[in-house]
Amino acid sequence: MTDADDLERIRRAGHLALDAAGQVLRRAFRTDLRIDDKGGPGAYDPVTEADRAAEQAIRAVLRRETPDIGIFGEEQGHEGPAEGAGTGLWIVDPIDGTRSFMSGFPTWGTLLGLRRGAAMVWGAMDQPVLGERFEGDGRTSRLGNRPLRARPCSKLDDAVLYATTPDMFDEPSWRAFDTLAGRVRLRRFGGDCYAYAMLAFGCIDLVVEAGLSPYDIAPLVPILEGAGATVTTWTGGPAHEGGRIVAAATAELHAAACEVLASAGT
Repeated sequence: MTDADDLERIRRAGHLALDAAGQVLRRAFRTDLRIDDKGGPGAYDPVTEADRAAEQAIRAVLRRETPDIGIFGEEQGHEGPAEGAGTGLWIVDPIDGTRSFMSGFPTWGTLLGLRRGAAMVWGAMDQPVLGERFEGDGRTSRLGNRPLRARPCSKLDDAVLYATTPDMFDEPSWRAFDTLAGRVRLRRFGGDCYAYAMLAFGCIDLVVEAGLSPYDIAPLVPILEGAGATVTTWTGGPAHEGGRIVAAATAELHAAACEVLASAGT
């Protein structure tokens, strides 16, 4: 199998899985859902029956289409071959932005990507209510048939900065973020995975967050990189394992943001 054939097999399986999840989520959105709290004391972490059903739908398709590839999802953990088997590992977040989903806001999405070693070879963010599916392979990205390109913003003074919520930062990280926010043209909160998609689309310039799990960011990496953006941890490490993340429209803007975050003492 050629690399092109392999990527097409991955894309086909991924799209079928997202189609299946989308059917579940469109029916469930803005309805009266049971919401459980899987967090500990003082750490509200909601999960809905739609999260679980969407992940089950994704897993059923991936098991059928790519039985040689393991699956790691937010709600149901790991199944199938270990990543070390060489074929890779599917990374699944059935609803990135469950708080937005349960609040009726459409700034959530389903994240699905394939990791091989330290590389994310394909990823997608699907917003089934809006009918938008962003995907990338690290070299190119698109929304449907439209190619994506991050806009050429290189200066903090010109940048629009997003983060999902101030609550995701501990005190030192918040001080660093707030210092950076004082240097940009505009800062906004909200968006979850949709903010990263808008960076790739060319509408915003920076997303800076903390406390992310691998499934929160890994599928977005090939979309961002395929659109020409730079995404790493705050210290310049690989983003696919999560943690504190900086995504920027250009390498110059990324370097400037990381310099401010480092100088703020983090």
